[in-house]
Amino acid sequence: MSPFIAELLGTMLLILLGDGVVANVLLNDTKGNNSGWMVITTAWGLAVFVGVVVAGPYSGAHLNPAVTIGLAIAGKFAWAAVPGYIAAQMTGAFLGAFLVWIMYFDHFKKTNKPDAILAIFCTGPAIRNYVSNIASEIIGAFVLIFTVFYISGAQITPGKVPIGLGSVGALPVAFLVWVIGLSLGGTTGYAINPARDLGPRMVHFIFPIKNKGTSDWQYAWIPVLGPIIGAAIAALLYLQLA
Repeated sequence: MSPFIAELLGTMLLILLGDGVVANVLLNDTKGNNSGWMVITTAWGLAVFVGVVVAGPYSGAHLNPAVTIGLAIAGKFAWAAVPGYIAAQMTGAFLGAFLVWIMYFDHFKKTNKPDAILAIFCTGPAIRNYVSNIASEIIGAFVLIFTVFYISGAQITPGKVPIGLGSVGALPVAFLVWVIGLSLGGTTGYAINPARDLGPRMVHFIFPIKNKGTSDWQYAWIPVLGPIIGAAIAALLYLQLA
């Protein structure tokens, strides 16, 4: 499997399972309706595990443009490979969200809550204050990227799974995303990943969904720019401390 295909498939699975749990919790007449934040954050953590297990041996399982950029800034990933990785991640995120649209098609038709439908595909602020919102995304992404450096050191490279423990090596990253969601996710829904937000937001915009409302493009720059800034700060600090 090529690194491009690995990143595409890994990110697709991440978004299918991550956006899928939000659909299960928020849409009407599902068996998981109203099961709450703990279910959502737990499934997102496990979705990361699945994506890393699939992509790790072939691409290093970045699954996130902020991770790719952060590693490049830290000198652990070639800048020449960054555009291809980001293209794969964005494509995979779009496909994952598209599969969620297919999976829950009947339930979308039974849900008359535009905000809930939008939340399945992309993040949004609990309190809309762009300064606070981007700060939240910067902090969340900083915790993600900075900790990843110390979880796996130089082993996040194509052909190697983080920590060198096979599939078990994906567990620390899954726990990391889980705790970020539980502790820091209440303000903006913790995108911490530009592909996770922008790709699915495009699916929401393009495909017909009853009662879907707007795609909130005026907010869309925050979950893209915030994680990249957070990743850059994490990488620069890591270089100073290494």
